[in-house]
Amino acid sequence: MKKAYVSKQQVEEIVKKYPTPFYLYDEKGIVENAKAVKKAFAWNKGFREYFAVKATPNPKIMQLLQAEGCGFDCSSITELMLSKSIGACGENIMFSSNDTPAEEFVYADKIGGIINFDDITHIEFAREALGGKLPETISCRYNPGGVFQMSNGIMDNPGDSKYGMTREQLAESFKILKGYGVKHFGIHAFLASNTVTNEYYPTLAGQLFELAVELEKETGADIAFINLSGGVGIPYEPDKEGNDIAAIGEGVRREYERILVPAGMDDVAIYTEMGRFMLGPYGALVTKAIHEKHIYKEYIGVDACAVNLMRPAMYGSYHHITVLGKENEPLDHVYDVTGSLCENNDKFAIDRKLPKIDMGDYLFIHDAGAHGFAMGYNYNGKLWCSELLLKEDGSVEMIRRAETPRDYFATFDCLPEYAELDKIMKEFE
Repeated sequence: MKKAYVSKQQVEEIVKKYPTPFYLYDEKGIVENAKAVKKAFAWNKGFREYFAVKATPNPKIMQLLQAEGCGFDCSSITELMLSKSIGACGENIMFSSNDTPAEEFVYADKIGGIINFDDITHIEFAREALGGKLPETISCRYNPGGVFQMSNGIMDNPGDSKYGMTREQLAESFKILKGYGVKHFGIHAFLASNTVTNEYYPTLAGQLFELAVELEKETGADIAFINLSGGVGIPYEPDKEGNDIAAIGEGVRREYERILVPAGMDDVAIYTEMGRFMLGPYGALVTKAIHEKHIYKEYIGVDACAVNLMRPAMYGSYHHITVLGKENEPLDHVYDVTGSLCENNDKFAIDRKLPKIDMGDYLFIHDAGAHGFAMGYNYNGKLWCSELLLKEDGSVEMIRRAETPRDYFATFDCLPEYAELDKIMKEFE
């Protein structure tokens, strides 16, 4: 059973200063998990976890991971800027983008980040943007096509993915890049999302290690690292068993020693780019029950909505819910837990068995630490909520304030021309 890392009493104290809804991150859990990842791959002297910034783009969270030796996987110029702002640069940044504007390649190169090309055509595009000179280290993204299978069946369908190059394009890219003076190469691949099996990384690693041996012989490229990207998931449902990162690291090590070591490639570094596994379980959306409705079904309305956590509405994703203070009460009521958007899919849970919910109860929505706040939006004029960090000593720090109506209207540069709107803003404030 999933347990909240905060009590009803703690939340009652928090809301005296920070009203619901808000995101609450568990500092202790984040740090301990980062240490476990580093330990699992400590056998590889070049190992680095490049935290996927897109999952949780908050500088305070990033600094916690940075202190544990993590770099940052960025997919846009603003994520590059965010990483640079906390002191990350050079090989501590991996720039894995697609359909990339020229200015983003320029900025990634300026701060020394490792550029990871998504397509063979991006080589000339980036080279022109960079004034004809490419950096000495380049990575290329691989897509094997077809379906990706493991012993428990089909995991995903790379052949339908827009990302990466074919085997032939990858080899040709290495040859072209060598001709342009690139000296060190990386191979990157992401073949399945949110896998909850210790088999995924070792299986992917085996395929990439074999590919690396072939490409080094075929092209003469010095393959410096292999990036397993993300895809290591978390169990959203309470009855599912999670991944064992120690077992995953050991599985990758076995493949490394089986394939790379005999080929004389025992200096290849292993990189990962996890977001969900690094942060998912250590962030929650805390919201308050403010309405109940009894029609054809039983509804509980909360003060959060899909703009705060869109995964259930967008994907039908399951997020476990704990009613704080009622953890030991029977699950004898069935509710749809809903938000206030003018969209019928704005539901955090459908036909969910929960204890009786009373108005004013606090709901802790689990596993929202990755791709939760980050996927927020302003539909219906809804505002982004605050992000809070639960410190190891039990104190709480606001690491992003809640958005205000003035923030919402800030991009109307002509706002002062609308005197009435500006007057309303001042009255609201």
